[in-house]
Amino acid sequence: MQRRQFTAVALLPWWAGAGDAWALTESDAAAGIRDALRRAAGSAVASLGRNDGFLGNAQVRIGLPPALERAGEVLRKLGQGKRVDDFVTGMNRAAEQAVPLARPLLEDAVRRMSVEDAIGLVRGGDTAASDFFAAKTRAPLSQAFLPVVQPVTERLALARRHDELVDRAARLGLVQGTPRRVHEHVTDKALDGVFLLLAQEERKLRADPLAAGSALLLRVFGR
Repeated sequence: MQRRQFTAVALLPWWAGAGDAWALTESDAAAGIRDALRRAAGSAVASLGRNDGFLGNAQVRIGLPPALERAGEVLRKLGQGKRVDDFVTGMNRAAEQAVPLARPLLEDAVRRMSVEDAIGLVRGGDTAASDFFAAKTRAPLSQAFLPVVQPVTERLALARRHDELVDRAARLGLVQGTPRRVHEHVTDKALDGVFLLLAQEERKLRADPLAAGSALLLRVFGR
């Protein structure tokens, strides 16, 4: 059975003119998107899954859960800043330790992307694949990632630190809403960081596929 083909011009209007177009199979285009996402995921995990990957990056640094944000400011003024800082540091360390364990989950989600979905993303914007990937996989990844994060938060005694802060804040009338469990907050914010860096890496690959050293990416995204 022949694989269907289409020209690069039909996919990406900013590519070479019709006279210079070359044929791409649908499977090639899909493989290119999957390869780009795999590379982006690997780079994101490598950047975040190390010491200060979260804590040292203002873009992804995990702050206090929303219910404790106001309380954190007051507790600092009351001389409890070290408790707050230790808790924030612990949450970021938990994310840094847990994210590398999520790499197989990300790679599996990439493999499950359909050819039809991937083809539609070739012609998308700078972060089309990452945006689509996040929309499709955020909920299942969150459910799969929670059991990975929870043992790390328990090992770092974050639940105890969280409860201590909640108790102190409650005595001051500063708890806003119902506090989330700490491993849920860390999971949510860790995935925020992963998807943010995923989009940044995709943008780089689309802008300069030659730098990736991949003939397939150059063929799919090359200008």
